[in-house]
Amino acid sequence: MKVAVLGASGRAGTEITRELAARGHLVTAIARKPDAIPAAPGVTATAGDASDPAALAGVISGHDAVISALHFDITADMLLGAVRAAGVPRLLVTGGAASLEVAPGRKLIDSPDFPDEWRAFAMGGIRFLDALRHEAAIDWTFFSPAALIEEGPRLGRYRTDTDRLVTDADGQSRISFADYAIAMVDELEQHRHPRARFTAAY
Repeated sequence: MKVAVLGASGRAGTEITRELAARGHLVTAIARKPDAIPAAPGVTATAGDASDPAALAGVISGHDAVISALHFDITADMLLGAVRAAGVPRLLVTGGAASLEVAPGRKLIDSPDFPDEWRAFAMGGIRFLDALRHEAAIDWTFFSPAALIEEGPRLGRYRTDTDRLVTDADGQSRISFADYAIAMVDELEQHRHPRARFTAAY
C-alpha cells in the first residue's frame, strides 16, 4: 500500500514508519521538520503541517491510507477535513488510553491515581474519538495503546481488546513503541476494526 504517516518524526511515528517500510509498503513520512525522519528504503520524507488542512490534503492525496501519530492539538475536524478533501479512504489514529474501561462503567481517566498533568492531553484524545464515532464517510480506526507505552524491545507479540484496558497477570498495562507499531501495521493490513477503537498490550 501507499501510506502517509503524519507525525513521522516522533517516537510512535518513527516506529510505525519503520515497520511499514520493513513490510514493503511505500511510505510518505510527513513532519514539520522532515530532516528528523530517519532515511530508509521505500520512505519519502516530506514537509507537512496538519494545522493547515488544505495544504495537508495536497500532500496526502493519492494514498491508500493515512496513519496519524499526531498530538491532539490537531483536532479530529481538522484531520478529517484534510482526509476527506484528499479522497483518502482510510484513517488510522494513534489514540490515547484514558477512555479505556478499567471496570464496568469506569474509565482509566476516572482512576484516583490518574496523573493530573496528563488530564488535558487525555481529554483531547477522548474528544477526538467521540468525533470519529460520528464520521460515516471515512473508514477510521482509533488505536488506544496500553496505559504505558515506552521504549523497549520488539517482542513481536501483543494481546488486543476493544474498549477495555488490557493488563497482564500483575495488573500492568504496557507495550513498547516497536510492538505498538507492529499492531498498528497489522491493523492496516488485516482491517479488523473498521470504524472502531481497539487497544493492545502485553
